[in-house]
Amino acid sequence: MSNKFKPGVLVLSALTLAATPLAAHADAAKDLQVAGRALTFLENGPTGKATLGVVFDPSKPASVAEKNALMAAIGGGMSAGALTVVGKPVEAGDVASVSGVTALYITTGVNAGPVGAAAKAKKLITIGSDVGCATSGACVMSVSADPKVEIVVSRSAAAAVGAVFKAAFRMMIREV
Repeated sequence: MSNKFKPGVLVLSALTLAATPLAAHADAAKDLQVAGRALTFLENGPTGKATLGVVFDPSKPASVAEKNALMAAIGGGMSAGALTVVGKPVEAGDVASVSGVTALYITTGVNAGPVGAAAKAKKLITIGSDVGCATSGACVMSVSADPKVEIVVSRSAAAAVGAVFKAAFRMMIREV
């Protein structure tokens, strides 16, 4: 490869690396909007300000990156219908002692089993972007906005935390 092409390759590589976090941020923001809207479909669900604990594993770069993207998307507060979601970072090992949160969002790479069990003991709704989190019963629901909106709800996890969704919402989801 000649020297005149190397700067072009470097620029292309730099642009690709710079765009990657932006793409992850956009996906996290979309998933977060879906999660926030889903919370508004709970019977006797939260209204006003609701704190979403963003659960991450500090030893997993993907988990930290997703936490950072979610917290950036939330900013000072994200509106979802009658709900304003604010974020609170929570290390996975601290879920059993977390307080002041309405629900927990489990990021990619977190061992969802122990987090889900601790959340169930505290009667907290758990949300993840990985459908496996809901199908395993560790999360009450998984949300994904890309390529199309998909919400999967675990009947057993929802029952364990006392979450009951409105009939209109149940027509838009897949229950497992």
